[in-house]
Amino acid sequence: MLPTDEPLSHLGPSLLLLLQLQLLLAPASAFFPNIWSLLAAPGSITHQDLTEEAALNVTLQLFLEQPPPGRPPLRLEDFLGRTLLADNLFAAYFGPGSPSRRFRAALGEVSRANAAQDFLPTSRNDPDLHFDAERLGQGRARLVGALGETVVAARALDHSLARQRLGAALHALQDFYSHSNWVELGEQQPHPHLLWPRQGLRNLAQVDDPTCSDCDEWSCPGNLLGFTLLTSGYFGTHPSKPPGKCSHGGHFDQSSSQPPRGGINKDSTSPGFSPHHMLHLQAANLALLASIQAFSLLRSRLGDRGFSRLLDITPASSLSFVLDTTGSMGEEINAAKIQARHIVEQRRGGPMEPTHYVLVPFHDPGFGPVFTTSDPDSFWQQLNEIHALGGGDEPEMCLSALELALLHTPPLSDIFVFTDASPKDAFLTNRVESLTQERRCRVTFLLTEDPSRVQGRPRREVLSPLRFEPYEAVALASGGEVIFTKDQYIQDVAAIVGDSVADLVTLPLEPPVVVPERPLVFSVDGLLQRVTVRIHGEVSSFWIRNPAGVSQGQEEGEGPLGHTRRFGQFWMVRMNDPLQTGTWEIQVTAKGTPRVRVQAQTSLDFLFHFGIPMEDGPHPGLYPLTQPVAGLQTQLLVEVTGLGSRGNPGDPLPHFSHVVLRGVPHGAELGRVPLEPMGPRERGLLAASLPPTLLSTAGPFSLELIGQDGVGQGLHRVAPQPCAVVPVLLELSGPPGFLAPGTEAPLSLRIASFSGPQDLDLRTSVNPSFALTSNLSRVRLEQNESAWGCLWLKVPDTAASDSVVMVTVTAMDREASTVPPTHAFLRLLVRGPTPQDQLPAPVHSTDPVLTTTSPAFHLSTLVTPGRAGGGLVGNPWWGTV
Repeated sequence: MLPTDEPLSHLGPSLLLLLQLQLLLAPASAFFPNIWSLLAAPGSITHQDLTEEAALNVTLQLFLEQPPPGRPPLRLEDFLGRTLLADNLFAAYFGPGSPSRRFRAALGEVSRANAAQDFLPTSRNDPDLHFDAERLGQGRARLVGALGETVVAARALDHSLARQRLGAALHALQDFYSHSNWVELGEQQPHPHLLWPRQGLRNLAQVDDPTCSDCDEWSCPGNLLGFTLLTSGYFGTHPSKPPGKCSHGGHFDQSSSQPPRGGINKDSTSPGFSPHHMLHLQAANLALLASIQAFSLLRSRLGDRGFSRLLDITPASSLSFVLDTTGSMGEEINAAKIQARHIVEQRRGGPMEPTHYVLVPFHDPGFGPVFTTSDPDSFWQQLNEIHALGGGDEPEMCLSALELALLHTPPLSDIFVFTDASPKDAFLTNRVESLTQERRCRVTFLLTEDPSRVQGRPRREVLSPLRFEPYEAVALASGGEVIFTKDQYIQDVAAIVGDSVADLVTLPLEPPVVVPERPLVFSVDGLLQRVTVRIHGEVSSFWIRNPAGVSQGQEEGEGPLGHTRRFGQFWMVRMNDPLQTGTWEIQVTAKGTPRVRVQAQTSLDFLFHFGIPMEDGPHPGLYPLTQPVAGLQTQLLVEVTGLGSRGNPGDPLPHFSHVVLRGVPHGAELGRVPLEPMGPRERGLLAASLPPTLLSTAGPFSLELIGQDGVGQGLHRVAPQPCAVVPVLLELSGPPGFLAPGTEAPLSLRIASFSGPQDLDLRTSVNPSFALTSNLSRVRLEQNESAWGCLWLKVPDTAASDSVVMVTVTAMDREASTVPPTHAFLRLLVRGPTPQDQLPAPVHSTDPVLTTTSPAFHLSTLVTPGRAGGGLVGNPWWGTV
């Protein structure tokens, strides 16, 4: 948003569009990390706002320039005067009801990586990463390097790593306009040379040039000396501020009390945090324009297809197979081929065509290599070359192959494992469980051996009837399932692959497991379509009843409610649309414990993540977590997708009012917490405060949202996979740049306990198998204690350039074997000794199409007693503990 007291005559037509639209977000706090900073400095704009707004602008520009096949082109005038929302963009381009969930999740990855620059111990106080301390040349080099690494990681199809590097680059770029005096110099456009390293940064203040006068007030509008040199403020004590230099300023800056006092940052509208708060909106406007330039540069470098994959600008899922290739797997491999061919041919050229394909074979003793591509023909050719050969006994390296698939499969994807053998590598079970939750991927196992049978294939040893339990554990943790069938039915049962790739949601059942003589209950609302009921087990009978009392039994074929098919012990009932809204029932009579799953298509869904409010420097905000940590007051942030979905366009928006935490798998309610809106309702951002007492459960729990649609009917959605409370906070940080072959890279490890004494063993692993050493293999922590350590990763000379390394650290309780381990995952990029990446001038416009935004590292082990907030000595940063 432009300041209202500036003349408009100098603005180009694209920039004038900035003034024609209503607001997307209520003011948050910008240059502060994320929307949570609203609480510290209302009326500001955050890094999150700038990042998402720039991405929406460039996405709209891409849609305008690349008309969708088979649909009319988009018109810019259709978006004037309207709030620019991802859901609306997707509906206009891909068709009504097209889910924007993956796109919004990708933007969330970039935004959280952006915010993490203010929280991670390896980046929060590095002046080169924030354009502080007059290190403008060094900051520009790191910024361009991070953008180059984004390109390399995206081309290597590791888009999660690419988004992390992009978030770091955008943070630095946006900080330039808040932390330097570019705005105070009267500049009205982004710096012309910041993103192009061949152009030098000119007119830089030198070390002996005084830049600021003393200011003993919170607000310091006139403290910059009258000069035309480019400078930036010093923050903290490292490096120390020379005489006559400006400080960053604000409540958290220790240097601002040293003469000349005050500061020049424009991070927020609050004088307590930003001495140049009066220039916040001008700085935010230039940071937005510069962020649009950066996204446009990446689009030019990656091409439209590569850029779309980087931000998941598609409603489609990926297709990821893990295939057992031993001699007994012929039918299963053929079933996978048939399903893959069907999906590719049915969706080719349409909006639901998969954009990413992953294939990992395994047998005994080998697994891999992983094959990844974005070309369906290459995937089909690779899949078609797989045949069932050799082997024939069990167990096999299934979980190792699954772990490899998880490392290369995009988040929010389904992975399908075809096997008839139990895992030889069951020791990986917990690590794979954690990785499925870190990646938010759902794993479905298609097993063609009944676990009660112990016959049919040669064995090296007598096999336990519990040998498939690791698959059950991974499926439960990921929100997937294990389906036992027989070779004669595998092709029919494998049809669930096509259904799952269609982005189905799982409906919550009450109770969640079959209880004798008690029906299962689920709710149907007007925003659900294509409801499917799946029943698996030794079923003697079942019936399904709708709210009007109409029932249908297990007879195959067409019934009053839908179509039933049976494949051995697997039943599938596809309900007829439109479904009657209200409470439905399922009654199952079976031997043992049958499994029931109800799934449906809907555009109304939600994303979520956890965070810890950070009230201490350098900026307040919400520190993101994959899972909540025991003993910490935790915030749950929810982002509702598909809010534009409603029965009639004039109906009010659907809304969710509460979140319910429910134990898994038995469904006991653990607690119910109100959801509070963050910003305007159409944005769909909600927050709930989860007290430590609510997160004291030892087992996994599900998140369920309760609300109403626009006409007052109930809404019920459940997260696709359960969550778990981890006993300790485990942070693993690497160098901010890339790794070079033949070098040794230091990694930083921090472990913190907030809930009581912890006696932990630490284990490490690397994929691929590079040498990794650590100075911390065991640590004992009391409540509110932190431990720091260092790892050294040796990158061999033979390491492939432009490849990705995954480092995992596992903390295991030495005394309580029932406490699950805690894992930290770190992705790093290996690059050869190539010249510095040059980002060429973009071939697309970098002007905004629209805008809707409103006005130190330690090499020794360190344990900080009595305060889990202890990071660097004398510089605590975990301010809420």
